[in-house]
Amino acid sequence: MYHRNKGVYVRPAIRQETHMIPIRTTAVYFSATGTNKKNVEAIAEVFDADYKTIDLTRYDSAWEAHSFERDELVVIGAPVYSGRIYCGAAERFHTLHGDQTLCLITVTYGNRHYDDALLELKDLMMKQGFHVIAGAAMIGEHTYGDIEKGRPNDQDLLETTRFAEKIRARLASDQVSEPVIPGKHPYRDGGNGGGFRPLTDDTCNRCHICEKECPQGAIHEDCVTIDGNRCIACFRCIRICPVGAKNINTPEYLSFAGDFSKKLAARRENEYFFS
Repeated sequence: MYHRNKGVYVRPAIRQETHMIPIRTTAVYFSATGTNKKNVEAIAEVFDADYKTIDLTRYDSAWEAHSFERDELVVIGAPVYSGRIYCGAAERFHTLHGDQTLCLITVTYGNRHYDDALLELKDLMMKQGFHVIAGAAMIGEHTYGDIEKGRPNDQDLLETTRFAEKIRARLASDQVSEPVIPGKHPYRDGGNGGGFRPLTDDTCNRCHICEKECPQGAIHEDCVTIDGNRCIACFRCIRICPVGAKNINTPEYLSFAGDFSKKLAARRENEYFFS
């Protein structure tokens, strides 16, 4: 059951069961704009109120190796870029090593489709020694235009929490098996960044937040120059700039974003996979 507390869904405390319930849970994600982070952490909290996080988004903190034991659970999330998981996120996930560690995989996409991304993530995590028990393809606000604004919202997170609780109950009764994940081999082309490049206006105060937070280390020390070969057009710098100096107010982008928003105006729903 759920109840609301001042408009926010509150999940009652979960009884500690035995059986396959992991003793530790870690939320691992690449989340340039924060939407993927919300989805992953909503799942992790169901299994462990004291879950740990490994944020692989920042370029300067993405390469440390992490190992997990058989009695742990990893909830992992990646963004979808053109139907594949972003190649930079995939590269960083190779630093994760499991010992048949339980793993719940998720991808977050902005309303077109996730195509082969979830299958790709499943294959990758299995190669890294994880035992995939469930998957989810969830909607997040698109980086470009006005697509699925505000998602994941309260209802999305409630659905995701309910999904996680189903998996937890199955683990408690030893009824979890490998899920069937949609997608095709070979994977479609994709996984690369977009072609737009952020601009910087005169209000920039050289605080270096954008430089430090860039997932690809594409922003130079002057906070203005951007390496076009490294930038993935995730617009993280635009969202986190404290003075709003970063922007993408070019005629080309605004025209594209308007057309793109119309093309992807139809609402999509989250999809959850388990056996």
